[in-house]
Amino acid sequence: MSNVTTLIFVESRYKVSRKRIKNVVARTLTTNNIHSNVEVSVAIVGDRKMTLLNGKYRNKTGTTNILSFPLAEGEQTKLPETNTTHLGDIVISYPVVIKEAARDDMLVDEKVEQLVEHGLNHLLGIHHE
Repeated sequence: MSNVTTLIFVESRYKVSRKRIKNVVARTLTTNNIHSNVEVSVAIVGDRKMTLLNGKYRNKTGTTNILSFPLAEGEQTKLPETNTTHLGDIVISYPVVIKEAARDDMLVDEKVEQLVEHGLNHLLGIHHE
């Protein structure tokens, strides 16, 4: 039996379902046959913060919908004395999510789930074409 820890940080003015985020993390790990103890963090931020991160880590200007930061590219990193693997961090821009949800005719929480799954796949080393 695996233990999944999902750390969630949401800037106070943004409304997201923490339960849905935790459920999509658990479901994505199960789908990918991850059965060890894992931890992942998800941050929901504004465009100012996302623009800073996008510039610092990708040398790109402007905001983006999601950034994924694997803790160690290609390596498993165990947290001390817990036997838990920290996969990394997922950062999502709430203002971009609102625009994309409207464009795609989706609920905001559905778009957040879709992006969390996408980001988690990147943390697991599963990349899109």
